[in-house]
Amino acid sequence: MALDLVDYERKARDATMAFWGNRKKALEAKAEAGKLDQGERGAVTAGNTMDGFTALIIDLVEANGLAHASIYRHRPVLTLPGYFRPTKLWDVLVILDGRLIAAVEMKSHVGPSFGNNANNRAEESIGTAHDFWTAYREGAFGPHSRPFVGWLVMVEDAPKSRRPGKREASKHFPVFPEFKNASYLQRYDLLCQRLVRENLYTAACTLTSERAAVAGGAYSDMSELTSLKAFVSAFAGHIAAEAARSTAQ
Repeated sequence: MALDLVDYERKARDATMAFWGNRKKALEAKAEAGKLDQGERGAVTAGNTMDGFTALIIDLVEANGLAHASIYRHRPVLTLPGYFRPTKLWDVLVILDGRLIAAVEMKSHVGPSFGNNANNRAEESIGTAHDFWTAYREGAFGPHSRPFVGWLVMVEDAPKSRRPGKREASKHFPVFPEFKNASYLQRYDLLCQRLVRENLYTAACTLTSERAAVAGGAYSDMSELTSLKAFVSAFAGHIAAEAARSTAQ
Protein backbone atom coordinates (compact mmCIF):
# COMPACT_ATOMS: atom_id res chain seq x y z
CA MET A 1 0.00 0.00 0.00
CA ALA A 2 1.35 3.42 -0.97
CA LEU A 3 2.18 5.86 1.80
CA ASP A 4 -0.26 8.69 2.35
CA LEU A 5 1.65 11.95 2.76
CA VAL A 6 -1.63 13.82 3.43
CA ASP A 7 -0.96 16.68 1.01
CA TYR A 8 1.87 17.70 3.33
CA GLU A 9 3.09 20.64 1.23
CA ARG A 10 -0.23 22.47 1.49
CA LYS A 11 -0.49 21.69 5.19
CA ALA A 12 3.08 22.84 5.73
CA ARG A 13 2.24 26.17 4.11
CA ASP A 14 -0.75 26.50 6.43
CA ALA A 15 1.49 25.57 9.37
CA THR A 16 4.05 28.18 8.31
CA MET A 17 1.40 30.90 8.11
CA ALA A 18 0.20 29.86 11.57
CA PHE A 19 3.77 29.87 12.87
CA TRP A 20 4.31 33.51 11.96
CA GLY A 21 0.76 34.50 12.81
CA ASN A 22 0.90 32.93 16.27
CA ARG A 23 4.21 34.60 16.99
CA LYS A 24 2.78 37.96 16.05
CA LYS A 25 -0.35 37.45 18.14
CA ALA A 26 1.68 36.32 21.15
CA LEU A 27 3.93 39.36 20.99
CA GLU A 28 0.98 41.71 20.63
CA ALA A 29 -0.88 40.10 23.53
CA LYS A 30 2.12 40.28 25.85
CA ALA A 31 2.82 43.86 24.83
CA GLU A 32 -0.75 44.85 25.64
CA ALA A 33 -0.46 43.15 29.02
CA GLY A 34 2.87 44.87 29.72
CA LYS A 35 4.64 41.51 29.97
CA LEU A 36 6.83 41.54 26.87
CA ASP A 37 9.94 39.44 27.42
CA GLN A 38 13.39 40.49 26.36
CA GLY A 39 13.76 40.57 22.58
CA GLU A 40 11.16 38.28 21.02
CA ARG A 41 11.14 35.65 23.74
CA GLY A 42 7.45 36.35 24.34
CA ALA A 43 6.55 34.76 21.02
CA VAL A 44 8.40 31.59 22.01
CA THR A 45 7.07 31.31 25.53
CA ALA A 46 3.52 31.45 24.19
CA GLY A 47 4.11 27.82 23.23
CA ASN A 48 1.82 27.33 20.22
CA THR A 49 3.91 28.49 17.28
CA MET A 50 4.49 24.94 15.93
CA ASP A 51 0.92 23.71 16.34
CA GLY A 52 0.39 23.48 12.59
CA PHE A 53 3.29 21.04 12.25
CA THR A 54 1.96 19.04 15.17
CA ALA A 55 -1.34 18.74 13.30
CA LEU A 56 0.56 17.48 10.24
CA ILE A 57 2.20 14.75 12.34
CA ILE A 58 -1.20 13.70 13.68
CA ASP A 59 -2.66 13.54 10.17
CA LEU A 60 0.20 11.30 9.04
CA VAL A 61 -0.43 8.90 11.90
CA GLU A 62 -4.15 8.66 11.20
CA ALA A 63 -3.75 8.34 7.42
CA ASN A 64 -1.18 5.55 7.51
CA GLY A 65 -2.99 2.97 9.58
CA LEU A 66 -2.67 3.94 13.24
CA ALA A 67 -5.77 6.04 13.79
CA HIS A 68 -6.42 3.82 16.83
CA ALA A 69 -3.10 4.78 18.45
CA SER A 70 -2.95 7.29 21.29
CA ILE A 71 -1.45 10.57 20.08
CA TYR A 72 -0.30 12.89 22.84
CA ARG A 73 0.33 16.59 22.27
CA HIS A 74 -0.43 18.33 25.58
CA ARG A 75 2.30 19.11 28.09
CA PRO A 76 1.14 17.01 31.08
CA VAL A 77 1.37 13.76 29.08
CA LEU A 78 4.47 14.40 26.95
CA THR A 79 7.27 13.25 29.26
CA LEU A 80 9.37 10.15 28.71
CA PRO A 81 11.96 8.69 31.07
CA GLY A 82 15.59 9.59 30.49
CA TYR A 83 18.82 7.92 31.52
CA PHE A 84 20.97 10.89 32.54
CA ARG A 85 17.95 12.80 33.89
CA PRO A 86 14.59 11.68 35.22
CA THR A 87 12.41 12.77 32.31
CA LYS A 88 12.38 14.61 28.99
CA LEU A 89 9.47 16.64 27.59
CA TRP A 90 8.62 15.99 23.91
CA ASP A 91 6.19 17.71 21.52
CA VAL A 92 4.34 14.69 20.11
CA LEU A 93 4.21 11.10 21.35
CA VAL A 94 2.52 8.18 19.59
CA ILE A 95 1.80 5.15 21.76
CA LEU A 96 -0.03 1.95 20.86
CA ASP A 97 -0.91 -0.73 23.41
CA GLY A 98 1.76 0.54 25.81
CA ARG A 99 4.43 0.57 23.08
CA LEU A 100 6.22 3.78 22.11
CA ILE A 101 5.81 4.21 18.35
CA ALA A 102 7.20 7.72 17.85
CA ALA A 103 8.56 10.74 19.67
CA VAL A 104 8.99 14.06 17.87
CA GLU A 105 10.55 17.31 19.02
CA MET A 106 9.97 20.61 17.22
CA LYS A 107 12.03 23.76 17.62
CA SER A 108 12.20 27.18 16.04
CA HIS A 109 14.87 29.85 15.77
CA VAL A 110 13.93 33.40 14.89
CA GLY A 111 16.36 36.35 15.02
CA PRO A 112 17.79 38.75 15.77
CA SER A 113 20.29 36.54 17.65
CA PHE A 114 21.60 33.38 15.97
CA GLY A 115 25.09 32.68 17.36
CA ASN A 116 24.82 31.25 20.86
CA ASN A 117 21.24 30.12 20.34
CA ALA A 118 22.24 27.94 17.38
CA ASN A 119 24.93 26.25 19.48
CA ASN A 120 22.40 25.72 22.26
CA ARG A 121 19.98 24.08 19.83
CA ALA A 122 22.74 21.74 18.64
CA GLU A 123 23.72 20.76 22.17
CA GLU A 124 20.08 20.16 23.13
CA SER A 125 19.35 17.95 20.12
CA ILE A 126 22.48 15.85 20.55
CA GLY A 127 22.03 15.48 24.29
CA THR A 128 18.35 14.58 23.96
CA ALA A 129 19.09 11.83 21.45
CA HIS A 130 21.96 10.35 23.46
CA ASP A 131 19.83 10.36 26.60
CA PHE A 132 16.88 8.78 24.78
CA TRP A 133 18.77 5.95 23.13
CA THR A 134 20.67 5.12 26.31
CA ALA A 135 17.34 4.91 28.14
CA TYR A 136 16.03 2.72 25.32
CA ARG A 137 19.04 0.42 25.57
CA GLU A 138 18.44 0.09 29.31
CA GLY A 139 14.83 -0.97 28.76
CA ALA A 140 13.03 2.24 29.72
CA PHE A 141 10.42 1.71 26.99
CA GLY A 142 10.11 -2.05 27.25
CA PRO A 143 11.40 -4.85 25.00
CA HIS A 144 10.11 -3.36 21.77
CA SER A 145 11.48 -2.36 18.38
CA ARG A 146 13.09 1.04 17.91
CA PRO A 147 10.60 3.89 17.78
CA PHE A 148 10.74 6.74 15.29
CA VAL A 149 12.55 9.70 16.84
CA GLY A 150 12.29 12.98 14.93
CA TRP A 151 13.68 16.49 15.26
CA LEU A 152 12.30 19.38 13.20
CA VAL A 153 13.39 23.02 13.31
CA MET A 154 11.97 26.12 11.65
CA VAL A 155 14.66 28.79 11.14
CA GLU A 156 13.96 32.33 10.06
CA ASP A 157 15.27 33.10 6.59
CA ALA A 158 16.82 36.52 7.16
CA PRO A 159 20.03 38.39 6.27
CA LYS A 160 21.63 37.43 9.59
CA SER A 161 20.84 33.73 9.19
CA ARG A 162 22.05 33.68 5.55
CA ARG A 163 25.37 35.39 6.07
CA PRO A 164 28.42 33.50 7.42
CA GLY A 165 28.25 32.99 11.17
CA LYS A 166 30.82 34.25 13.57
CA ARG A 167 34.25 32.76 13.08
CA GLU A 168 34.67 29.88 15.51
CA ALA A 169 38.07 29.94 17.22
CA SER A 170 39.85 26.66 17.91
CA LYS A 171 43.43 27.37 18.86
CA HIS A 172 44.58 23.79 19.34
CA PHE A 173 42.92 21.84 16.53
CA PRO A 174 41.29 22.96 13.26
CA VAL A 175 37.53 23.35 12.87
CA PHE A 176 36.00 21.05 10.25
CA PRO A 177 36.26 22.92 6.93
CA GLU A 178 32.53 22.67 6.11
CA PHE A 179 31.80 24.95 9.07
CA LYS A 180 34.12 27.69 7.89
CA ASN A 181 32.17 30.58 6.38
CA ALA A 182 28.94 28.59 6.75
CA SER A 183 25.78 30.57 7.43
CA TYR A 184 23.59 29.69 10.39
CA LEU A 185 21.09 28.14 7.98
CA GLN A 186 23.86 25.95 6.60
CA ARG A 187 24.96 25.04 10.11
CA TYR A 188 21.45 23.87 10.95
CA ASP A 189 21.41 21.81 7.77
CA LEU A 190 24.75 20.22 8.65
CA LEU A 191 23.48 19.51 12.14
CA CYS A 192 20.37 17.74 10.87
CA GLN A 193 22.29 15.77 8.25
CA ARG A 194 24.68 14.48 10.88
CA LEU A 195 21.97 13.75 13.42
CA VAL A 196 20.50 11.35 10.87
CA ARG A 197 23.78 9.89 9.60
CA GLU A 198 24.89 9.15 13.15
CA ASN A 199 21.53 7.45 13.85
CA LEU A 200 20.71 9.90 16.61
CA TYR A 201 17.36 10.63 14.96
CA THR A 202 15.34 8.63 12.49
CA ALA A 203 14.74 11.87 10.57
CA ALA A 204 15.74 15.49 11.13
CA CYS A 205 14.42 18.46 9.16
CA THR A 206 15.54 22.05 8.67
CA LEU A 207 12.86 24.38 7.31
CA THR A 208 13.40 28.05 6.52
CA SER A 209 10.87 30.82 6.07
CA GLU A 210 10.75 34.61 5.92
CA ARG A 211 8.46 36.64 8.17
CA ALA A 212 6.52 37.74 5.12
CA ALA A 213 5.31 34.13 4.83
CA VAL A 214 2.59 35.00 7.30
CA ALA A 215 0.64 35.96 4.16
CA GLY A 216 1.25 32.88 2.01
CA GLY A 217 3.10 30.24 4.02
CA ALA A 218 6.17 30.00 1.78
CA TYR A 219 8.93 27.79 3.21
CA SER A 220 12.08 26.18 1.87
CA ASP A 221 14.23 23.13 2.48
CA MET A 222 18.00 23.24 2.86
CA SER A 223 18.89 19.84 1.38
CA GLU A 224 17.30 16.59 0.25
CA LEU A 225 18.28 14.68 3.38
CA THR A 226 16.86 17.31 5.73
CA SER A 227 13.81 18.21 3.63
CA LEU A 228 10.26 18.06 4.87
CA LYS A 229 9.49 15.44 2.22
CA ALA A 230 12.23 13.19 3.59
CA PHE A 231 10.94 13.71 7.13
CA VAL A 232 7.27 13.00 6.43
CA SER A 233 8.12 10.06 4.16
CA ALA A 234 10.27 8.44 6.84
CA PHE A 235 7.61 9.08 9.46
CA ALA A 236 4.74 7.79 7.32
CA GLY A 237 6.78 4.71 6.43
CA HIS A 238 7.43 3.95 10.09
CA ILE A 239 3.76 4.40 10.96
CA ALA A 240 2.66 2.15 8.09
CA ALA A 241 5.14 -0.53 9.16
CA GLU A 242 3.87 -0.41 12.72
CA ALA A 243 0.28 -0.59 11.45
CA ALA A 244 1.14 -3.72 9.44
CA ARG A 245 2.85 -5.24 12.47
CA SER A 246 -0.22 -4.48 14.61
CA THR A 247 -2.55 -6.12 12.07
CA ALA A 248 -0.39 -9.23 11.78
CA GLN A 249 -0.34 -9.87 15.52
